[in-house]
Amino acid sequence: MTRIAAVHGVPAPHRHAQSDITDMVARSCLPAGADRRVLDRLHAGAQVRTRHTALPLDRYEELRDFGAVNDAFIAGAVDLGAQAVAGALREAGLSPRDVDLLLFTSVTGIAAPSVDARLVGRLGLRPDVRRLPVFGLGCVAGAAGVARLHDCLHGWPDRVAVLLAVELCSLTFQRTDASAANLIATALFGDGAAAVVACGARRRTAGAADGPTVVASRSRLYPDTERLLGWDITGSGFRVVLDPSVPDVVRKNLADDVDGFLSDHGLDRRDVTAWVTHAGGPKVLDAVAEALELPDGALDVSRRSLAEVGNLSSASVLHVLRDTLASGRRPPAGTPGLLLAMGPGFCTELVLLRW
Repeated sequence: MTRIAAVHGVPAPHRHAQSDITDMVARSCLPAGADRRVLDRLHAGAQVRTRHTALPLDRYEELRDFGAVNDAFIAGAVDLGAQAVAGALREAGLSPRDVDLLLFTSVTGIAAPSVDARLVGRLGLRPDVRRLPVFGLGCVAGAAGVARLHDCLHGWPDRVAVLLAVELCSLTFQRTDASAANLIATALFGDGAAAVVACGARRRTAGAADGPTVVASRSRLYPDTERLLGWDITGSGFRVVLDPSVPDVVRKNLADDVDGFLSDHGLDRRDVTAWVTHAGGPKVLDAVAEALELPDGALDVSRRSLAEVGNLSSASVLHVLRDTLASGRRPPAGTPGLLLAMGPGFCTELVLLRW
C-alpha cells in the first residue's frame, strides 16, 4: 500500500484578521455609501478569524485586469509551491532527485509552462520527472490528488510521488461584484499551499515510518449538479458559482456513499478514528456532521483550520491531514481514517487511510 511520508502546509505570506479583509471587500465590492450589514453578517458567519493572502491588501486595487491577476498567481504559486515541496521532502528525508512524479493542482490560476514545470529547475528535480498538472477539480483536488498518487504507486511500488496543491483564492475575488456568491467567497476563501510526499510499498524513507497508508479510494460524481459550484470564466477572470443548496446535496448523498465505501472494506462509521474533512465552510461541515451522525468534536480539526486560515480549496484537506498527524490526538496506530473532500461537478472523493 502507498504510505504518506510527509505533509507540509504553507500559508500565503500576508496574514490578516477577518475584519480587515471585510473592510477591503467593502471598499472594493460595495457602491459608495451602501449598507454593509449583509456583508458584515456573511463575513462574521463564516467562522473565520484570520486568513492569509498572496499580496498585501492594498495591492489588490492595482490589479486592473485578468492578465495582471494571473501574473500575480504564477509568481505566488511558484514561490509557495517551492516552499511546500521542499518542506515536505525535507520532512520525508528525501531529496528532490528522489521524486518520480509531481502532480500539481490548482483552480485559481493558469500557466503554460505549468507551475510544476517551473519548479523542476528551481527545486532541482530530475529532468525526467513525470509531471501531471490538473485544473478544474477545485476543492476536491486535495483528496483526489492523494487518490491518484496511490493509483500511480500501486503500479510503481518502488517510486516516490509528490502532490502539490496551491490556491490563491484572493486573486479571484471580483471587485465591484456585490452578488451573494462573491460576498460569501470573499468571506471564506484564503491563500495557501500544501505538498504530500507518498511512497510505494517497496520504498522506505526516514519520514515514512509512522505515516498513514492509503488503502483505497472512491470517486462520486452527482448528475445534474454542474451549476452548484465552480467558475464562470469572464473578461475579469474567475467569477464564482456557489449555489446555496450545496449543503443539502451533502446531506442527501454523503451517508450512502461513505457507508457503501466502508462496507466494501469490512468497516462502518464507528470504526473510523479520524475524519479528515475539507474545511469547506461552517454550513458544509455541519452538513457532513449531520449526514454521518458524527459525535461532537469529530470535525474539530477541520473547524480549527477554517478559523485559522479559511477555506484553502484543494489545499484545505491537506492542511487538515497535516494537523491531524501533528496533533496530540493522533489516531491510534492500525485504525482506519477517512479523508474526504467535495468540489465542482458536484463531486466527492473518499480516501480510506490506515494510521
